[in-house]
Amino acid sequence: MLAIRLPSDIEARLEALAKATGRTKTYYAREAILEHLEDLEDIYLAEQTLERLRRGEETTHSLDDVERDLGLAN
Repeated sequence: MLAIRLPSDIEARLEALAKATGRTKTYYAREAILEHLEDLEDIYLAEQTLERLRRGEETTHSLDDVERDLGLAN
């Protein structure tokens, strides 16, 4: 179970959308979360990787090196 507080203008927009479409506010809140959750996870993981790179705990490899190592180089 999740309860959230929204700014009144967002709540009004959500209410209007729900009434106009015959769906619930919960439906649209769930859809919005599902739509953006993967993006938020990707951002978090990218930020963590960037921090490890900056601390020297992570290395990078050029495309040329990877292709050569996998025997894909021309």
